[in-house]
Amino acid sequence: MKVVTLINSALIFASITLVPGIVSAQTPTSNSKQIAINSNNLSSHSTSVSYLQPFNLVNFAYQGGLKQHGIPSGETLVFQTQNRNIIAKDLVKAAVNADKLPSQALNDQNYLTAVNFQLNALPSYAAAD
Repeated sequence: MKVVTLINSALIFASITLVPGIVSAQTPTSNSKQIAINSNNLSSHSTSVSYLQPFNLVNFAYQGGLKQHGIPSGETLVFQTQNRNIIAKDLVKAAVNADKLPSQALNDQNYLTAVNFQLNALPSYAAAD
């Protein structure tokens, strides 16, 4: 249960610090699948798509949600991340292929940076388990 508490704390921290920059960096799309909308940051007439939060993406991968797209789960993901065999762009590309993110996320530097931040924190999360 310690991991769950740590992960929840990290999610709150990441949400507070990273989401405003991620949401403002998005471009409107008409053909991408909407994952989530942060209505606090969007005007009522906005068509911007909000991405799956970086923490949730890394957690989804850690739990095996992207295995079919070449991303290992659990400790193997931690090991591959530490050895730089898997980087943020790999995770985002797999999520795009799994229809969890729009393809625009591959070119969103703010989003990739936030995913990288979460990947770098992954060993700490896993060690607390």
